[in-house]
Amino acid sequence: MNANRRKFLGAIGATSVVGAIAVGKANAQSPTPPQTVPSGSATPVEREFTGKVAIITGARNNLGRGYAVALARNGADIVVHYHREATRDQAEETARLVQQQGTRALLVPGDLSQVANVKRLFDETMEAFGQVDIVIHNAGESVKKPLAEVTEEEYDRAAGINSKGAFFVNQEAVRRIADEGRIINVVSSLLIANIPNYSAYTGTKAAMEHFTRALAQEIDWKRNITVNSIAPGPIDTPFYRTGLTPEEIERGTQLVGRLGKIDDVVPLVEFLASQRSRWVNGQTIFINGGYVTR
Repeated sequence: MNANRRKFLGAIGATSVVGAIAVGKANAQSPTPPQTVPSGSATPVEREFTGKVAIITGARNNLGRGYAVALARNGADIVVHYHREATRDQAEETARLVQQQGTRALLVPGDLSQVANVKRLFDETMEAFGQVDIVIHNAGESVKKPLAEVTEEEYDRAAGINSKGAFFVNQEAVRRIADEGRIINVVSSLLIANIPNYSAYTGTKAAMEHFTRALAQEIDWKRNITVNSIAPGPIDTPFYRTGLTPEEIERGTQLVGRLGKIDDVVPLVEFLASQRSRWVNGQTIFINGGYVTR
């Protein structure tokens, strides 16, 4: 990657093109529906993440975009990771929304099932910002099929992102993150929901919960780093709706009356990313309105 593409995208109001990346120009023909961004509760004097740098994988839209904008609103510079060039326009929109909060954004693409891309994500973050304080591993690959019909290719793709990618993102995070850093892994309430046709997705996601517990025990306690997982339930995003019938979507509202919203999950992420969560470590926190409990 050339030097221009490695530079971060400037502060709010920037209109220049950095490398081949233009900020604030989303593709009007993108197949992904418009998404709401959490309103948040922070005022300008409550920017508790000022001076912090957060890497968010899978931040082009959905919950990842919500996390990016919320942390930026609270003062963090954001590394917006996205999987492939075909979705760069959505990642650029996330970067534009980050900049609107008055902080900086760096776009880094890459298939995280390839360890070289994981290392490059952290390398480019360090080159642009000189530090990593928060890592939210949000990237995931969904497969919705009966176990008997899942192909080897589909399984390998899911395992590559949900298990292998998660392992090496966590590995690189603990190697690079600053003392008092925060690592947050995003799993799913489907780990305990026992819904048919998600065996490949939930089975490969389940590994991340074990990585979280192990890493929380292995880090030198003097570094004051915490590692936790969150497990959202049915959240009303394009990621959730893809491949579901109206009846299946309705089923997700039966116990709690509605699908979750990005706004419902963001406050938990803000808490876990902050110093207020210093005594929460090695946990998986389910956030689903009571859809399923453990």
